[in-house]
Amino acid sequence: MTLASIPKREMVNDIFISSDGTTLDSIKPGAVIGTSSLRRAVQITRKRSDITVRPIRGNIETRIKKVTDKIFDGIVLAQAGISRLGIDVQYTPLSIQDFSPSPGQGALAIVSRKDEPSTILMLKKIEDPDSRLEIEAERSLSDFVDSGCRFPIGAYAKSNGNQMTLSVSAFSVDGKKSLFVEKSGDKNDPFLLGKSVGEELHKKGVNDLAINWRKKVEEWNKQ
Repeated sequence: MTLASIPKREMVNDIFISSDGTTLDSIKPGAVIGTSSLRRAVQITRKRSDITVRPIRGNIETRIKKVTDKIFDGIVLAQAGISRLGIDVQYTPLSIQDFSPSPGQGALAIVSRKDEPSTILMLKKIEDPDSRLEIEAERSLSDFVDSGCRFPIGAYAKSNGNQMTLSVSAFSVDGKKSLFVEKSGDKNDPFLLGKSVGEELHKKGVNDLAINWRKKVEEWNKQ
């Protein structure tokens, strides 16, 4: 199989949904917020240490219903999912600075068999070149740092002319320590940019932040 096409990327940011339109900044202390991602949970508690974050399961419609049914006071989701499904719901966009997206967030990856060149050629017609390069930079970084669901990092690449900027955030599992690296480079060499940012993260001690993530992710997924 091969990654044949990446269409134009959707919005990469997260959103906050509450039953009455209250924002994450203004929701009452002690509120119960749902997310399926421990990475998001850490970022939520860094923003609001006075609220409770719990795992939430199910598809997007199921999660929204858990808010309207008052099981959760609010939830955090990726905006891309809401947009693609055309769901009409009130939400508040969350800043990328506070909620760094997962590598590849907002993108669709269309795969094809390697031995079907006609199919690959057809799929290339819906590819967005900048989206492809941005995703390649984020994937390169993720591979270099060896991150994933066991050690989630936030990463966002953005093209601007012939340049690309890659911004990356990493946190300790308790949210008390964090790293941020941002670098720009030639957008036509996304692998080099991802490697450069990854090397800088290693210099700053990203491996120290990875301690205890595996155990906490396993505990989170069992809840």
